[in-house]
Amino acid sequence: MRVFGVDPGLTRCGFGVVDGGPGRTVRPVAVDVVRTPADADLAVRLLQLSDAVERWLDTYQPQVVAIERVFSQHNVRTAMGTAQAGGVVALSAARRDLPVVFHTPSEVKAAVTGSGRADKAQVTAMVTKLLGLKTAPRPADAADALALAICHLWRAPMRSRLEEAQARAAELARAHRARLAQAVARTEGVARTGTAAKAGTTKTGGKAQ
Repeated sequence: MRVFGVDPGLTRCGFGVVDGGPGRTVRPVAVDVVRTPADADLAVRLLQLSDAVERWLDTYQPQVVAIERVFSQHNVRTAMGTAQAGGVVALSAARRDLPVVFHTPSEVKAAVTGSGRADKAQVTAMVTKLLGLKTAPRPADAADALALAICHLWRAPMRSRLEEAQARAAELARAHRARLAQAVARTEGVARTGTAAKAGTTKTGGKAQ
């Protein structure tokens, strides 16, 4: 599976493509950071980001796009820009019918380093080691994008099994409710039949007297 990981942002947006092999083997394909000028209009910046995403989708043909989920930040303006950038990426992927999955920062950190509280330096170090890179990807946005791709490659099988289990549980629950409804209907039917029979007997008995 080939995954396009994106660490969204307007000033810096990290792109990373990773191939997954048997077991937990991962291979780097490409990594970069796309920048847009802070003094440009928002619409122009989003357009530039969209163009870059389209180029990467054309060039690397990923099967899945993994985006970091935005959490509330103290800087509302930064959070909004991050969310807007993530939306542009998700839209570009959706136009191509590509699956889009969002992972939280703690999920990514835990998948790559084993700790959901790892700092950026630890994430970068582990990404460099896991992918066998000679030099650490810089800036941190690049390493984060690669980490997102690795996270999805390793979590996807577990996510699929969980979704299958949930689907089976939901189907069993529906079947149980259907059987319960049928049982209730039969019980009510028997009760109505018994009441009607009793009423008929009473009526007949009254005429006989």
